[in-house]
Amino acid sequence: MGLVKLAEGELNYCFDGPQDGPVLVLSNSLGTDLHMWDEQIAAFSEHFRVLRFDTRGHGQSLVTEGPYSIEQLGRDVLAMLDQLNIDKVHFCGLSMGGLIGQWLGINAGERLHKLVVCNTAAKIGDPSVWDPRIETVLRDGKAAMVALRDASIARWFTPDFAQAHPEKARKITDMLAATSPQGYAANCAAVRDADFREQLSSIRVPLLVVAGTEDAVTPPSGGHFIQERVNGAEYAQFHAAHLSNVQAGAAFSERVLAFLLDSSRS
Repeated sequence: MGLVKLAEGELNYCFDGPQDGPVLVLSNSLGTDLHMWDEQIAAFSEHFRVLRFDTRGHGQSLVTEGPYSIEQLGRDVLAMLDQLNIDKVHFCGLSMGGLIGQWLGINAGERLHKLVVCNTAAKIGDPSVWDPRIETVLRDGKAAMVALRDASIARWFTPDFAQAHPEKARKITDMLAATSPQGYAANCAAVRDADFREQLSSIRVPLLVVAGTEDAVTPPSGGHFIQERVNGAEYAQFHAAHLSNVQAGAAFSERVLAFLLDSSRS
């Protein structure tokens, strides 16, 4: 673990894998921390120097006054790479992390080798979804985060997975209960306000879009929308709800690695 200094505070990050390997950045979903990628580390670190970090407002990273924007979170990634003296990376983000990935692909494609966006959309939900959640979290604080944790199991995992692997589901949902209410609400606003529907065609880096067949938060239709607007983009889907990396596990890792390691897609 380490800390990268930003103007307002610090980003928490960690490396796994060979020091001389190409860097793969993993970006967490809303309400989780860098450990949401634990399932992938053994496979990914065989080929890459894996860089995970807690998005602003999450985990051990800085919590600043909101609202945040996806541009702000994307610039945090660029500042982290600059401070770590990393010029160019592969990037894989899920949900909110997928929005950050889209922003990077649109605005900082020269910093990317390949891009993977998972369980995301060019626009996720609308204010009628996000505003009441923001209001509740800011009003009720930790109690609201616990309530969100208990409700998130059904959104993040299919019932069969949650019943068969309660310890895996609980590990992830406990991250939500531990998230700063202020940070969570500020990031909800970032997701609420992001809309890349008119900008996707400017992504020029090789792109893989991953979706979950049972994802009610960001359905496959949102993934297909991205794929259809980015020239040459690939698409994959798994039997999973919102956190396909956790639910699909090894199959998810294998598909992402196949894309990243394919020299014909560089």
